[in-house]
Amino acid sequence: MGEVHELQLHKMEDAIAAKEIFSLEKNSLEDQIMKESNIINKKKINYFKVAIYVTLVLVGQSCATLLGRLYYEKGGKSKWMATFAQLAGFPILLPYYFFISSTKTITTKNKNNNIIDPNYQPSIFMLAFVYASIGLTVALNCYLFSIGLLYLPISTFTLICSSQLGFNALFAYFLNSLKVTPYIINSIVLLTISSSLLLFQSDSSNSTHVSKKMYLIGFICTLCSSAGCGLVLSITQLGFKKVVKKENFKAIMDMIIYPSIVATCATLLGLFASGEWNDIKKEMEEYEIGKASYVLVLTFIAISWKVFNLGCVGLIFEVSSLFSMAISVLGLPIVPILAVVFFKEKMNGIKVISMILAIWGFISYVYQQYLDESENKKENRNTSNVTKGSSTLEECNIRGFNLVPYV
Repeated sequence: MGEVHELQLHKMEDAIAAKEIFSLEKNSLEDQIMKESNIINKKKINYFKVAIYVTLVLVGQSCATLLGRLYYEKGGKSKWMATFAQLAGFPILLPYYFFISSTKTITTKNKNNNIIDPNYQPSIFMLAFVYASIGLTVALNCYLFSIGLLYLPISTFTLICSSQLGFNALFAYFLNSLKVTPYIINSIVLLTISSSLLLFQSDSSNSTHVSKKMYLIGFICTLCSSAGCGLVLSITQLGFKKVVKKENFKAIMDMIIYPSIVATCATLLGLFASGEWNDIKKEMEEYEIGKASYVLVLTFIAISWKVFNLGCVGLIFEVSSLFSMAISVLGLPIVPILAVVFFKEKMNGIKVISMILAIWGFISYVYQQYLDESENKKENRNTSNVTKGSSTLEECNIRGFNLVPYV
């Protein structure tokens, strides 16, 4: 009887154990299903956010460039006012800055993806120097940008602006130790040829109706502004590496907002010092489509550029700076096409060839950035142990992020 009783006890214990195992497996399966469901929902939300940011980049970039041309087309003459409009919209970013800063917890990391001392604070003097240097350079770039937009057709202007990637690679080689690869060289050569071709086109396709001398001035100013843009991006990257030493959301937004304040103040000073401020009232009264339209055009130029900046920042944090740059590249063929529709510009053979070469150069540059980013991620996986469930921030490569309103 004792053996039978023990056997029954063993059977009961086995049954209870089996039931517990089944219950654990069931709970584990339910947890896994819940986790997968949450991951899918998060991906859907992320895709939706990315789609919004992509729209902001493309719409903001295209509208700002077209409105900038419209300002001149309908009677605007002040280059300093056009420059001010490009920069004065930075307060639009402030609500986004404070909202995300209060809701997004970000681990402070350096370029090698290593956590650094969270209490580290860069020198106030050095930060001010970096912000002021970048801000003044941006102001000069935007002024040259305005001159180019005044004297060149939008399609020509846009294609010349594409050369900023080549200049960026050149400055990054000297200032940021950029590794020169066949793809980078190919990109620089193609973008150089693309811009150079536009010097040989006939001015019969020029909707701005300017002389060859003014066309040449516009070409040189646009080329210089593109070079300045590449310099700003390289200096910015150098500032993050040597001074800021961290790349979280707040650091990047600070690098946008504070130089914007400096650039806006410098532009206002130029507006008053040049005497163009005295002609604004007359310019407004003589504007072809009315005073209200004059104010609205300038206002929407400012808003459009900051919408573009907002989309770029959003893509950096939702995907990567590489993706942000790649999306801004899509604006290259969009703006000339819209210029044909709204400003009746002609797309001659030279412009088409120039556009194809520029897109090819862009693709070559972006592909090299993709290879670099993939290699960095692979190295990080091999050299560091990542704890499950920990929150990480994707490394931001500043050289792919436009801080100034360029196509």
